[in-house]
Amino acid sequence: MNELLLIVLAYLIGSIPTSVWVSKYFFGIDIREYGSGNAGATNTFRVLGPNWGTFVMIADMLKGIIAVKLVFLLTYYLEHESQMINLQIGLGLAAVIGHIFPIWADFRGGKGVATVFGMVMGIQPIVAVCCVGVFLIVLYLTRFVSLSSILASIAFPFFILIIFNEPEDLYRVFAIAVALMVLITHQKNIGRLLHGAESKVPIFKYRDRRKQRRRNAANHNPL
Repeated sequence: MNELLLIVLAYLIGSIPTSVWVSKYFFGIDIREYGSGNAGATNTFRVLGPNWGTFVMIADMLKGIIAVKLVFLLTYYLEHESQMINLQIGLGLAAVIGHIFPIWADFRGGKGVATVFGMVMGIQPIVAVCCVGVFLIVLYLTRFVSLSSILASIAFPFFILIIFNEPEDLYRVFAIAVALMVLITHQKNIGRLLHGAESKVPIFKYRDRRKQRRRNAANHNPL
């Protein structure tokens, strides 16, 4: 019974529609009516800019972290590591479902990638840092948040199954399921990426300007 209450609480935490509340309170708009129509960090980057996009991403990650930490309210699990991880996965998934189908925002939420990262960070921080590293490298090179999320999610089961060889079967299955879920929820993004129609987020502008100046200088001075 206590576990069920915690799962419901994790869902409610995940349901906090950060981007929707930010867009309505500070900008007087509903983020879901602009850009891709998604209530996640990627669309916030695109519509509201990098500062608010970063804020929403961190807040959505915190939802996953807080959800899995609810397990510490039940002292029984602190002495049973395997069962604790299983419950944490359940709590994290409840938060992710809440993010995708938020009760506080007409069940129209985001894709859950940031909340999944937060969930993983709360359970196994080293793996989460590795995935975030993949995300940041791809983002720096391409400025596509969607591609960064996809590749980081694909890297997740690679780290769990091969690099760290996680013994918990449920965690291994979860890692594979996350990669598949992200691929499924990003089908439109993948299509736009393949057709060159995916928009880049407005970050690293100074780097791009330097590159453009170098290209212009090279064109004017071919020798």
